[in-house]
Amino acid sequence: MSLGIDEVFDVSRKIIIGVVHLPPLPGAPLFRGEFDRVLDIAIREAKTLERGGVDGIILENFGDIPFRAVVRNPLTISAFSVIAREVAREVSIPIGINFLRNSAVEAASIAYISGAKFIRVNAYVETVATDSGIIRPAAPRLIRFLRAYGIRLCILADIYVKHGKVIGIRNIADTVRDAVERGLASAIIITGKRTGAPPNPKALKEAKSTGTHVFIGSGLSTENIDLLRYADGAIIGTFFKKEGRIYNPIDENRVRRLVELARKIHSVHS
Repeated sequence: MSLGIDEVFDVSRKIIIGVVHLPPLPGAPLFRGEFDRVLDIAIREAKTLERGGVDGIILENFGDIPFRAVVRNPLTISAFSVIAREVAREVSIPIGINFLRNSAVEAASIAYISGAKFIRVNAYVETVATDSGIIRPAAPRLIRFLRAYGIRLCILADIYVKHGKVIGIRNIADTVRDAVERGLASAIIITGKRTGAPPNPKALKEAKSTGTHVFIGSGLSTENIDLLRYADGAIIGTFFKKEGRIYNPIDENRVRRLVELARKIHSVHS
C-alpha cells in the first residue's frame, strides 16, 4: 500500500521536491475558462523545476481558493487528472499530488491514473480546524482504498499542518509515531504556520528523533538552508518563484542555487 521513500527517491542525499502551484481548475470559483492555459503553465513550470535539478515535483491545486475540505466536483477531479497525466509524460522525475485541502482518496486516484508516485496529505492522523472547516484524519479511508485496489504510493503526511490548528493536545513525536506505525505513512512533513513560513527547528528535531523520514514542508530558502540538517528533504514552492513571490513563475536559477546548496549540506552533515 505505502511505498517507502527509498522506492521513489535517492535517499543517499537530501531530497528536494519542487511545487507546481496550479492556477484555478475547472469547478473552482476563480477558473477563467481556459483549461489549455492551465495545462500549459503546469507543464512549463514542471520542466523548469526538472532543469533546475529537483528530485521530484508535486502538483498542487493552489489556485482553487477558497478550499473545500474534500473536493467532490468531478470536473475538478478530471481536470487535475489530465494535468497530472500530461506532466508525467513531459518529465522524467517522480511527480506527486497534493489535492487541497484534504482530498486524499481523490489524490490517490489521480496519482494512480497519471503514474504519479506519491501524495501529500494535510490531515492524516489528526483532526484540524482550518479556514475550510474541520478536516478529519484521512488515513483510515485512504489506506483501505489503496488496499482495495492494489495501489501502492508513497504517502507524505503533514503533522501540525500550516493554516490550521490541531484539535486536542498531543506532542509531535507521538503524532509522528501514530502516522507511521498506525497510519502507515511513508514520511512526515513539518511546516511553519503559513505558506512560506519555515518550521521551528525544535519541531523538526522532535519529529526526526523518532527515526522517521522527515520533510520540511514550507519556508526553506538559501538563507535558512541549514534547517536541512534536521530533515531528510524539503518541499519548496515560494522560494523557487521569481523574487520569492508566490504568484510569480518559477525561476530556474533560484531552483538550481538551492539544490546545489542542499547537496553540500548533505556532504557536510552526512
